[in-house]
Amino acid sequence: MQRDPADDFLPKTLATRQTDSDRDHALERYIGTVLRQSRNRQGLTIAEIAGLAGLSPGMVSKIENGQVATSLDALARLTGALGLTLSQLFRDYDAPEGGAQLVRAGEGLEVVRRGTRRGHTYHLLTDPSRHHRAFEPFLITMDDAAEAFPTFQHEGTQFIYLLEGRIDYRHGKHVYELAAGDAFTFDARVPHGPERLRELPIRFLAVTVFDED
Repeated sequence: MQRDPADDFLPKTLATRQTDSDRDHALERYIGTVLRQSRNRQGLTIAEIAGLAGLSPGMVSKIENGQVATSLDALARLTGALGLTLSQLFRDYDAPEGGAQLVRAGEGLEVVRRGTRRGHTYHLLTDPSRHHRAFEPFLITMDDAAEAFPTFQHEGTQFIYLLEGRIDYRHGKHVYELAAGDAFTFDARVPHGPERLRELPIRFLAVTVFDED
């Protein structure tokens, strides 16, 4: 049967509207997932990030769960509070699965970890907009011996490779002295963290590998 050109001007069918709706919801789910994982990566609660962004905790929760269409203003506030740019947020939305990532020297996202203030710098060495998390690699620098050290405890297996300096590192009840070139692997569910900075500055790679769901 010959196609009537007038069909181009007919209202969208229900099936077409549902397809558009699914596409919109996919974008909302993607945005929510990236924001939630970025917040979790930095150890922030919904209430804390809501306060930083000037939004209500209820709205942040809805955005993270893909339940609302987010305004550009709200997105700008949330990404700014998380240390992301809008371009980083959407970078992988249409990217194929398994795409390669390149983070150039000095361009890793600086992340503030709860309990750290002076003398601790964490640079994330993967693209923060990736929403499938299998591992987290950080370049960590410490240069202030007066800083109080936090204790960390989280899922996964952690690998540390000391690049520079000397440090005493606690894992559970044991303390290990690490020097440049030493590698240390441990269960991250056991409380761990720096115990003493022996030789400054200290730089090390810390890679956490998470169990597959």
